[in-house]
Amino acid sequence: MTQKLPATPGQTIGPFFGFSLPYEGGEDLVNRTHPAALRLHGTVFDGAGEPIPDAVIEIWQADEHGVISQSPGSINRDGYTFTGFGRAAADAVGNYQFTTVEPGAGDGGAVPFFAVAFFCRGLLGKLHTRIYLPECDVESDPFLSSLDSHRRASVIASREPDGSLLFNLRVQGDEETVFLDFD
Repeated sequence: MTQKLPATPGQTIGPFFGFSLPYEGGEDLVNRTHPAALRLHGTVFDGAGEPIPDAVIEIWQADEHGVISQSPGSINRDGYTFTGFGRAAADAVGNYQFTTVEPGAGDGGAVPFFAVAFFCRGLLGKLHTRIYLPECDVESDPFLSSLDSHRRASVIASREPDGSLLFNLRVQGDEETVFLDFD
């Protein structure tokens, strides 16, 4: 006779991410001296609008030519190979930043974006979203064009005067970021 055991219940994550997941250079997809270097930064907010200090943000992206890297070394950085993957921990006031390049459209002409996964306190699993460039062609992207303008704004970064991209993640509330469901 086979006994069916109940599933182990999920547990919320603790503030251990800052100690176990970030790694040296994880937020630097390219060196700051790279000619196309770009700062992608923002703050992670909870439903009450308070910063979340123990979040971890991951991005995946194409390079500036729209090429998806297949090079190894995402965690063991060598200082010159673009792998398209980065991981940053939010600081004590919820701020994060990456040094990267703007993803290019590539040969297919797809609207470029950063794929994002993040973890934070109180979540049983990670959340997924996208970050689009402010100049993107909304009508050319099936995901973006499916959203109403208010919700669409939650996945489009803002261009700062210095050229950097600002993107705040909001876990809940009126300004909640649109998250993707991968059931």
